[in-house]
Amino acid sequence: MLRHPTFSFLPNQRTLASLFKTCASLSYTFFFGRSLHSMSLKLSFNDKPFCGSALVNFYSKFRSPDNAKKVFDEMQDKEEVCYSAMIVCLAQNFRCVDSLSVFADMRRRDVVSTVHSVSGALRSAAELAAMEQCRIIHGHAVVAGFDRNVVVGTALIDAYGKAGHVFDARRVFDDNVSVLNVVAWNAMLSGYAQQGDKNSVLELFHLLETRGFSPDEYSFLAVLTAFSNAGLGFESEKWIERMRVRYGLEPGLEHFTCLIGAFGRAGRLEDAERIAMEMPFEPDAAMWRALLSSSAIHGEADMALRMSQRLLELNPYDDSAYVIAANVLSASGRWDEVAEMRKMMKDRQVRKEGGRSWIEVKGKVHVFLAGDRNHKRAEEIYTKLEELMEECEKLGYVPVWSEMLHKVGEREKKGALWYHSEKLALAFGLVSGTPQGKALRIVKNLRICRDCHESFKYIGRVVEREIIVRDVNRYHRILNGSCSCGDIW
Repeated sequence: MLRHPTFSFLPNQRTLASLFKTCASLSYTFFFGRSLHSMSLKLSFNDKPFCGSALVNFYSKFRSPDNAKKVFDEMQDKEEVCYSAMIVCLAQNFRCVDSLSVFADMRRRDVVSTVHSVSGALRSAAELAAMEQCRIIHGHAVVAGFDRNVVVGTALIDAYGKAGHVFDARRVFDDNVSVLNVVAWNAMLSGYAQQGDKNSVLELFHLLETRGFSPDEYSFLAVLTAFSNAGLGFESEKWIERMRVRYGLEPGLEHFTCLIGAFGRAGRLEDAERIAMEMPFEPDAAMWRALLSSSAIHGEADMALRMSQRLLELNPYDDSAYVIAANVLSASGRWDEVAEMRKMMKDRQVRKEGGRSWIEVKGKVHVFLAGDRNHKRAEEIYTKLEELMEECEKLGYVPVWSEMLHKVGEREKKGALWYHSEKLALAFGLVSGTPQGKALRIVKNLRICRDCHESFKYIGRVVEREIIVRDVNRYHRILNGSCSCGDIW
């Protein structure tokens, strides 16, 4: 069009929007899309809603949310499509707080919501496990008339499930069951699976079959996740066979990872390793990490060291390979090997991913790091935490020293263990006046450490509250001194 010999055509908004959409669907067109962005600047289309929204979507697909946000901020008259594109972009790129901020800005400016903006905001709330935000957005969806929409309904089920409120997820599911597709059923199955509620998963799976739906790979993945969390290796094998024979579905790498996790949690580590070596896939990092974690759970230091080496062959910069193996070695008193592992980390300039925990109070998310004193209520938080730990010790709590990677004095160990990010988040939840009777909900970006897990069982008894923790592996529902995970995670 640009090189036409007779006529001089210039693209309009719709021309560029169509081209941006095409570029977003192809993996090799990023630089061509950037050239189109340059053209849109020259033609003054980049700040127009139609072209700008398509450009935001283009940058979203190429995992470039900062460029997308810059385009969005330069747009003059933002309407609902622009906001929807930006909210979804940030949600898909795990910029959850920013996504919710854009959604809040859209509501303040009285811009009409769309199915996509609501579902995008719910996705962000789900990733943060922000219960209050889920409820606020749910209320807005009801007022806007989107609560019966299959996309929003599925997003609500997913959000409540990931926030740990499976009862609310099931209520939304039951209210909308006549219009929901298999994706929504899978979201509900996944919500139960994250809780380790295998009975509810199986009940819902059978209901899905009786309603005439054909379960897909994700349906079986939810079932196997529940079995994995429960350490049911034999049942997992039967369901993988059922997947093949009855439904003609070939298990993928994720399904085998769940199977290996189930055997590992049950302590059948040799069987788990045999499956990893004999399955029809090349084991990936997630699989070796599952075996490494299982070795750590059962204190098998030699196997942990072997699995760590396997993991490092795939990625020598994977911090979990060093840290988990070092934890097991330190628990076994093999301090020379711990020192060697730490030296290897230092030589390769590998840094352990920092632990972060967050808690939602009155609709606002508060984030904490280990030893964090930046919060404006830090003094109260630390005072409260010290009171709680002293009360726990009176009840018989003994610190899990194996979580320490250094040979240091007891006082230094205690200080390091007391001020983990999840404990600080819990203490803040208590000093901030969370209503008595309401569960304290904490989200952790890594696996909750054994000492925090153990101390939370005592703290729950001290404050007479339910504590719910979502870590990178699963949910932990701690009540009356015991946890739903059975102390295996």
